[in-house]
Amino acid sequence: MKTLTLPGDIQAPNVVLGLMRIAEKTDDEIRELLAIARDAGITFVDHADVYGGALHRCESRFAEAMNLSPSERAELTIQTKCGIVREGPYFDFSYEHIMESVEGSLRALRTDYIDILLLHRPDALVEPDEVARAFDELHAAGKVRAFGVSNHTPGQIELLRASLNQPIVANQLQLSITHAPLVAQGLAANMAAEGQSVNRDGGLLDYCRLHGITVQAWSPFQAGFFTGTFLGHPEYAELNEVIDTLAARYQVPAIAIATAWITRHPAQMQVVLGTTNPERVAGAAQGSELPLTRAEWYALTRAAGHIIP
Repeated sequence: MKTLTLPGDIQAPNVVLGLMRIAEKTDDEIRELLAIARDAGITFVDHADVYGGALHRCESRFAEAMNLSPSERAELTIQTKCGIVREGPYFDFSYEHIMESVEGSLRALRTDYIDILLLHRPDALVEPDEVARAFDELHAAGKVRAFGVSNHTPGQIELLRASLNQPIVANQLQLSITHAPLVAQGLAANMAAEGQSVNRDGGLLDYCRLHGITVQAWSPFQAGFFTGTFLGHPEYAELNEVIDTLAARYQVPAIAIATAWITRHPAQMQVVLGTTNPERVAGAAQGSELPLTRAEWYALTRAAGHIIP
């Protein structure tokens, strides 16, 4: 498993176990999922306060099932998120909401500290000074080690950074071979007649690289926005043909090739797995260090329908 270092000296694998779908899993199923992930080198888990329907539900199920000792807790990097208010629905990055959410997550996770706290999607009504106040107090109290965002643009991050005293260490963004505007837009730069050339995110991937912000790719196997996986889907026959050829060449499952398309990128991104299938977790992890050649990476990109001039 390839690892990277996030600001704050957080050592992290480049494949992350997302736990948004464990609310209805049994204790044994959750423990098996974590055991398979750990065996594959995945020591980083991703939560959010709103995962699981009821507030803090998935965080609680994780803690109940795992019943981690202090030493076991120290071996894991636990990330969670706050800011989405289900009853709205709306977003709340106020000082009061951030503090309340973190206290709830600490109780649910049965831990004294959260390794990384992400702001969960942008809040149009954000007051950066309130976010800074919350982050300062949480960091000083040892309750949160590091902070990040999800689905934020460069301008939104810059607005926060103008007030924050802590660095933004991560930005969690949707990315897969088929849902790849982060990467594909730059490939079609200056091709005015092509929709792929339109810059909709302000050069977000390049911005994160320039500022040492780790991109965490969520829905890495989804065709679009929760529209189902492209793996094995007949609509993506050409892409799956290339994936299957490479899977046979490297003697790995197809899901490992989909992982490797992201991990091969020099931005050193993390892949956030959403599956609760242990076999898929183990298979995806095999793409952590898969050395796709440039030709293979571009073949996958073209087969997914992106323009390679």
